[in-house]
Amino acid sequence: MKQYLDLVKHVLENGEQRKDRTGTGTISCFGLQNKYDLREGFPLLTTKKVNFGAVVRELLWFLRGSTNINDDLTQHTAIWDAWANGDGELGPIYGYQWRSWPSYNLDEQTGEYRQGHIDQISNVIEQIKTNPDSRRLVVTAWNVADISKMALPPCHMMFQFYVINGRLDLQLYQRSADIAVGVPFNIASYALLNIMVAQECNLTPGIFTHTFGDAHIYSDHMDGINAQLKRVPGQLPRVTVAKKPFFDLRFEDFELHDYVHQGFIKFPVAV
Repeated sequence: MKQYLDLVKHVLENGEQRKDRTGTGTISCFGLQNKYDLREGFPLLTTKKVNFGAVVRELLWFLRGSTNINDDLTQHTAIWDAWANGDGELGPIYGYQWRSWPSYNLDEQTGEYRQGHIDQISNVIEQIKTNPDSRRLVVTAWNVADISKMALPPCHMMFQFYVINGRLDLQLYQRSADIAVGVPFNIASYALLNIMVAQECNLTPGIFTHTFGDAHIYSDHMDGINAQLKRVPGQLPRVTVAKKPFFDLRFEDFELHDYVHQGFIKFPVAV
């Protein structure tokens, strides 16, 4: 994961001081990009431990269309607990936008508009299978009308698939990127999504491109980040996914192989 460490170094060397919503303070760069070739291994950091189980649980939670941390306690991950209300609800965040984007259709008989929903994930998979050359293989979570209802507006807000020579690539645009805590998790999550969709569509997982808006390091993450930079990356692990239909996949269907990592580094989370 040299790409990740190079990203950290770039922000440390070129970033500028910037205030932020949490009041913590950051050093920040705008408009960066990394690439990871999934044919070379699964991009899970080895210079610190990343909880792969939590990556899987959160992604499956999104893909179920869930917005409540209590939806399925057997699959629960504590990642979102700090933002949930007393009932465990987070508003129309990722899962809702991915699977139930609100739409309004005109009823020609009554002349009234009726609300429906669009399943973006099902639609994009169908388009990859039937129209792989399309330049519209896009899923977005940035629904302007719903932003104020969300506990936290989408950070990883839009992604696009690209099919070429039997390979499936994926590009993510992330408007806000917490390099120490969030980005390692985001890399693994979207790499895993790429693998899952490629398997469903009989394609080879290809290149994951991670494009950043505001890429930042919080001021209270500096000690941990500098400690991590002193570590040497190891060999990338592998991931296997059970041969099941996309929406039938469960936590036990994912297996991480040969993950040799260095010690966990604890970073405070800015809420």
